[in-house]
Amino acid sequence: MAGTLKAEWHKWWATVVINWRRLLAYKLNFLLLVIGPVLVFFFIRYQVWAGIYRLEGVDTLQGYTFEQMLAYQVWVMIVGFLALGFNGMNLAEEIRLGRISSYLLYPFGFWPFQMASFLAFQGLQLLVATVTLLAVWAMGWVQLQPLALLQGFSLAACVGLFWFQANFVIGILAFWLEETWVLRVMLVTLSQFFSGALIPLELFPKALAQALHWLPFPYLTYMPVKVFMGTYTGSLWQAFAVLLLWTLLVFGLARVVWRQGIHNYTGAGI
Repeated sequence: MAGTLKAEWHKWWATVVINWRRLLAYKLNFLLLVIGPVLVFFFIRYQVWAGIYRLEGVDTLQGYTFEQMLAYQVWVMIVGFLALGFNGMNLAEEIRLGRISSYLLYPFGFWPFQMASFLAFQGLQLLVATVTLLAVWAMGWVQLQPLALLQGFSLAACVGLFWFQANFVIGILAFWLEETWVLRVMLVTLSQFFSGALIPLELFPKALAQALHWLPFPYLTYMPVKVFMGTYTGSLWQAFAVLLLWTLLVFGLARVVWRQGIHNYTGAGI
């Protein structure tokens, strides 16, 4: 039993290390991951919201001062690093080109390999998010609260698992679809709008905002952001429970889709 667990651990760790090396192979690309989003934030989101407050001639917008809205958008960026960075674009290619045949022969399956790759990616994203967060904190754009940080990072980790599993499902639909990028773009677009990544849910019509709480979208961005800001008034345990429920549902769907897809898989493209 101990030998089996040790061997399994070595397979997971080796996969994580290999993916770390692959992601860090291009140093300029990694540097752009760190500074790019901050520059985009300043030149787009900062200017857009500054313009909105200036043109409307208001000090607050649905309870948000400009400084609070700026902090909200900063935390949206941080949550994006921590939870919504993984896209699984290679999944469909692996299936379409027949590369998953090797995973059917090796003692490390397709899902564990992708999960280990995701963990490696998350490790680097955590580093990027930490560096970015320290930079915007030094500029006075956000306030750091130890308890809120602990709760926010925990919730973001759960969001990341859900996001990975959702992208995994979309990727393995390549058993039937030649391209899955359209579905991925649809998911990203819907989540960006309905999760509060673009505008806080307080600015949504009340009926729509209430209806969204039955869906996973608000839990992907809005709620982690409010937790990080220390202004979340709901039940944190309920947020974790809802995320866990949706993650299990998507995980179950992934198992069904995988079983059906692998049953029809012919290895075309090898």
